[in-house]
Amino acid sequence: MKKRFKRVYQFKISLKGIRPPIWRRIQVPENYTFWDLHVAIQDAMGWSDYHLHLFEIIDPSTGRKCEIGIPDPDWEVLPGWEQKIADYFLMENPEADYIYDFGDNWEHRIKLEKILPKEKDVKYPRCIAGRRACPPEDCGGSGDTKRF
Repeated sequence: MKKRFKRVYQFKISLKGIRPPIWRRIQVPENYTFWDLHVAIQDAMGWSDYHLHLFEIIDPSTGRKCEIGIPDPDWEVLPGWEQKIADYFLMENPEADYIYDFGDNWEHRIKLEKILPKEKDVKYPRCIAGRRACPPEDCGGSGDTKRF
C-alpha cells in the first residue's frame, strides 16, 4: 500500500571536498523517513549502499545537533527508519550533513531548497538535475578524512 502525501521536498546534495563539484537535485515525498532519504541519495549519487551512513542535523525541537542513521551501542544515533524528514527539515532549518562509508568518509551537504505541491502523475523520488559522476565505492575518499 502506498502512503499518500501532498508535498514534495526538493534537496540539493553536494559531495564535499571535490572540485569541480559533484551534486544532485532530488525530490522526495514529505512522508519519507531518513532511511528513505538515504536510499534516494544512494540511488541519485550512484553509490551502492555497501557501507554505513549517518545524518547530522539540528533538531528544531531542541536546537541541538543530533545523529540519525543505524543505531550503534557506542554512541547515540536515532534510528533513521523512525525519524521523519518533515520533523527536521524546515525552511528555517534547511541543512544537514550526510556521511557515507565511515572508512572513506564521503561527506555530503544536504540543503532543502523548496517544499512543493506533489505533481499529478509524477513518480517520486526522482532526480531532476546533477553534475558529474560520483567516485567509485572503496576508492579511498577525497583525502585523509577517515571518520573512525
